[in-house]
Amino acid sequence: MNRELQKKSFLNRILPWLKENLFNGVFNSIITIVLLFALYKIIPPFIKWAFVDSLWRSTAAACREGNGACWSVITANLRFIIFGFYPYDLQWRPLLAMILLVGLLLYSKNRNHWNKTLFYGWIAGLFFMGLLMKGGILGLAPVESDKWGGLPLTMMLAFFGMIAAYPLGVVLALGRRSKMPAIKTFSVLYIELIRGVPLISLLFMSSILFPLFLPEGLTINKIIRAQMAIILFTAAYIAEVVRGGLQAIAKGQYEAADSLGLSFPQKMRLIILPQALKIVIPPSVGILISAFKDTSLVVIIALYDLLKTSKSTLSNPDWMGYSPEVYLFVAAIYFISCFAMSNYSRKLEKELH
Repeated sequence: MNRELQKKSFLNRILPWLKENLFNGVFNSIITIVLLFALYKIIPPFIKWAFVDSLWRSTAAACREGNGACWSVITANLRFIIFGFYPYDLQWRPLLAMILLVGLLLYSKNRNHWNKTLFYGWIAGLFFMGLLMKGGILGLAPVESDKWGGLPLTMMLAFFGMIAAYPLGVVLALGRRSKMPAIKTFSVLYIELIRGVPLISLLFMSSILFPLFLPEGLTINKIIRAQMAIILFTAAYIAEVVRGGLQAIAKGQYEAADSLGLSFPQKMRLIILPQALKIVIPPSVGILISAFKDTSLVVIIALYDLLKTSKSTLSNPDWMGYSPEVYLFVAAIYFISCFAMSNYSRKLEKELH
């Protein structure tokens, strides 16, 4: 009896919703039917290909004889896709570095942990991540940065870039609104020049042109040059977003801060910036997500990030023709990372409302 009542209650809720949202007119009804038919034609065959007829731990020859997805291209080459050319017997080090980075990110999600201890924890964590990747001290064998690649390189370029670009963007936004002509002019020129060129051009300049201006015998690591290009590019966009947030603050807030006798740093740190940064959380996270995805562009300067190692796997004659499986795997990693950032931004925005 209770089940029948629950069933009727469910139908009483769902049927009006379907009528109001999916079948509230001839045109909408036709679109709904067409989309349902398209999903019927696409989803069942995809499930059959991806899961029912798929192979997970087989040889390339067995995959060619099957009709389903060959996920074996992932399982057979997983260590190369994730770690690139990093020495096989030392791959525990980049794995530990990634675990440390993810652990810091998860711990930082709780706003109750935002204090000086967390700040020093991030500094120590970044230092140990670099130590694990580079080695050379404390008994760790040195590994040249040319052998860094895969997911650790992507995560380092993305998250180090975000961490450094955001405060730089805030400083540039404050400089653009400064009353000092020299600081304002420099900030405006920097922001407009960087925003006027694509990231790919900055990566080319950092990789090819920049070394030409260095003194003979002096070289800067290619990864560091790419990292600086990503930081400078992202900071320019963050600056414009933060400037919009500063302009959205009512003039009375500035006057109230001045009436309290606060200095400029105190006024910005205690009154203005907390409100402005809260306002611009959605567009800021959008830029940071774009910066995370843009790290895949380093493939053009021969850095073996996650996308490059995946493409290299497909150059193996045994695994040619299985690009859908490889790119779906890479897309899933990017989606999980971007969705986590987007979901956290909504949670943070709701908490600060």
